[in-house]
Amino acid sequence: MEEISIHNQKMEIQFRPQQKKTIAGMGIGKYNMLKKRQIKMETEAWEEAAKEYQELLMDMCEQKLAPNLPYVKSLFLGWFEPLKDAIAADQELCKQKSGKFSHGPYFDALPADIMAVITMHKMMGLLMTCNGGNGSVRVVQAACAVGEAIEHEARIHRFLEKTKKKKKRTEEKEPKGESDPVTAEEEKLAKEQEKLRRKVTELMKKQKVHQVRGLVKEHDDSKPWGQEAHVKVGCRLIQLLIETAYIQPPIDQLGDGLPDIRPAFMHTLKNIMKDAQKTSRRYGFIECDPLVRKGLEKSARHMVIPYMPMLVPPLNWTGYDQGAYLFLPSYFMRTHGARQQREAIKRTPRKQLEPVFEALDTLGNAKWRINKKVLTVVDRIWANGGALAGLIDCEDVPLPEEPDTEDDAEIRKWKWKVRSAKKENSERHSQRCDIELKLSVARKMKDEEGFYYPHNLDFRGRAYPMHPYLNHLGSDLCRGILEFAEGRPLGKFGLRWLKIHLANVCAGGVDKLSNEGRIAFTENHLDDIFDSADRPLEGRRWWLAAEDPFQCLATCVNLSEALRSSSPETTISHMPVHQDGSCNGLQHYAALGRDKLGAAAVNLVGGEKPADVYSGIAARVLDIMRKDAEKDPATNPNALHAKLLINQVDRKLVKQTVMTSVYGVTYIGARDQIKRRLKERGSIVDDSALYAASCYAAKTTLMALEEMFEGARSIMAWLGECAKVIASNNQPVRWTTPLGLPVVQPYRQLGRHLIKTSLQMLALQRETDKVMVKRQRTAFPPNFVHSLDGSHMMMTAVACKQSGLNFAGVHDSYWTHACDVDEMNRILREKFVELYEAPILENLLEGFQKSFPKLKFPDLPERGDFDLRGVLESPYFFN
Repeated sequence: MEEISIHNQKMEIQFRPQQKKTIAGMGIGKYNMLKKRQIKMETEAWEEAAKEYQELLMDMCEQKLAPNLPYVKSLFLGWFEPLKDAIAADQELCKQKSGKFSHGPYFDALPADIMAVITMHKMMGLLMTCNGGNGSVRVVQAACAVGEAIEHEARIHRFLEKTKKKKKRTEEKEPKGESDPVTAEEEKLAKEQEKLRRKVTELMKKQKVHQVRGLVKEHDDSKPWGQEAHVKVGCRLIQLLIETAYIQPPIDQLGDGLPDIRPAFMHTLKNIMKDAQKTSRRYGFIECDPLVRKGLEKSARHMVIPYMPMLVPPLNWTGYDQGAYLFLPSYFMRTHGARQQREAIKRTPRKQLEPVFEALDTLGNAKWRINKKVLTVVDRIWANGGALAGLIDCEDVPLPEEPDTEDDAEIRKWKWKVRSAKKENSERHSQRCDIELKLSVARKMKDEEGFYYPHNLDFRGRAYPMHPYLNHLGSDLCRGILEFAEGRPLGKFGLRWLKIHLANVCAGGVDKLSNEGRIAFTENHLDDIFDSADRPLEGRRWWLAAEDPFQCLATCVNLSEALRSSSPETTISHMPVHQDGSCNGLQHYAALGRDKLGAAAVNLVGGEKPADVYSGIAARVLDIMRKDAEKDPATNPNALHAKLLINQVDRKLVKQTVMTSVYGVTYIGARDQIKRRLKERGSIVDDSALYAASCYAAKTTLMALEEMFEGARSIMAWLGECAKVIASNNQPVRWTTPLGLPVVQPYRQLGRHLIKTSLQMLALQRETDKVMVKRQRTAFPPNFVHSLDGSHMMMTAVACKQSGLNFAGVHDSYWTHACDVDEMNRILREKFVELYEAPILENLLEGFQKSFPKLKFPDLPERGDFDLRGVLESPYFFN
């Protein structure tokens, strides 16, 4: 045991200076109290839910009446006991007939009540979020999720139970006063286990989390279950839920007849078409009853959400699975089962990964809080039916009545309208579920002084918060109700940046003006700003016209406080002010290729006002269409499309295609993007005309892009050729980012591995040894650029922290306090220049030649002579 103690002394939590400062600021007593709550949140959430159901059931028995519960909670309560009893019976059966059931070896990993709660909540969560929240989920997806959640929860539970049982067994074998048949070896082992158990319990009390994790890992000799075990356990639990969960309409919907009691969930098989191959395959789905589906919208507030924002700063990252949450399994990278990527990370020396670890720790240490004023407004709008400020309508579209006619054309029209209304209702339902989940988290966190978002990476090196619902990567709703927990005085220039920020979130063309123009816009609307802040729903509601209404409202409130203050410089601001790259992917290509023309189009060069690449492309598209419109429609069918579209072409129509062009958007992708924009406007009603016009507009937009960004296209082509050379030799493309992160593209052909479960035969996807050549080639240019924008953001984050700034980042949007925007702007420009002063393409080619010495790679593309240091003086590079 002495050895373990020494081993674990090395595992004391190591705090970076920033964390030490945070803990010192809140006081060690308060920190320990919050840490205790965090441990409870992570380790006892399921247990607490099970306990609540047990207590409610006991109340019902004692008082002989059902408690007055929300509908969904009463559903959970009704399902809980039958499911718990069925799981307990199955656990007993597995013990009696060991080896007979494939799920048997894992089925007693947890008590039946906790397994029941996990199964119910996981299934409801999946039904809310999968397939657009339409109340169905693929069996394989559900089984994996349920099985994995059971394994996660079983880890510490299993360890503590094991040591408890050994102690009990020793006591049973040695009653007081009797001679002992226990061997000295067994007694010694039991004492050691009890000592270890006491140590773990003690460490948990003291919140020595790293040591507990270390002890558990050291002494938990069980192997990871693996996907096969997950689906077997998951399928059996889902099957028991299907067999035991029933539903009947709420009391106020019961007619005079007998209650209609029916299963809450069904297992069905559906044929799903594969668009690319024009073939269909049969999949198992779990569907819920329409009543349950309706209830899903209100169930978010009763859900157990495991990866909640943290109450204390996350653990520093020190390895692939070491960091972030205190007990919940946390992985440095989301590899989605890609073995080679996982192994590459594990092989990389810790020193090499230290810059990336530090950047993720910096992002995770940004302290947030809920903006209660904005949340109150959101709650009022939502309680009154939504349909305002971008919130979806809480009511469904009424289905059209069947026409009283036998006319086939009329009936076809009616059927099409019914389909359309049902699709709209399905989308509304999905969005309502999403909003409920976000608001559920906001309500749970609103009284906290602050909270943190642990971050990890995707395989390209882009950072994401690990909590999935309410985070700053989300919609305007999320961004409007989140603010920095630390407030800072606006200082000399903070008020100026708040005014610019207001213009930016209002958008509608104002965000394309010079900074002075944006300030003038704000100053011309002071009455509207005061009215919005004082009477958001009773007043003129000016803020609702903004492109990002909730962020606009939050800014109006902060601006009003400052402008009404006798000393605006001392007004405390919690607002994150954003500086966004202008078409950031093209900025990276222009820097890689030192392309003067491309650099000017995306603000790498200073100007009096921001260059707008989207308007530039729209103007070129309009030129082409005007020429086409003058041609004879008899010989040139594009003439008709051009005439139809001339009045539709603007920056919004082409924006998404321009943004995604650098990430390898295809013609089909561009066509679908433009079709969506045209459909939103409703000016082309006929479906076939809409499709044809979208095809023409997509081709024209891609042509305009090739003309304007020739340098970017040549680098994209070179990257694609290199990837083709590698993938044609059945190797995945791999490279190391400027920050030392190894990247391996995961695209491999997938094989099917059949597994028999209690519910159905499941086909699990497994990586094969063959790479997908086309996918490796087409995905490499965008993935490489993403790895560069991720590097730039992480370099900026660390430098901002070293300068004492609060920093949050959303890929190419960098956030800090209003008073610190000028300093952040200086840093992000310096880091961009530092990133591209390195010979990035030369290093990439050298890495390829070293990894694949026998392969012949194309020569590097020609580069221009743009002076990169011009970025330092460009006010609209990020703006």
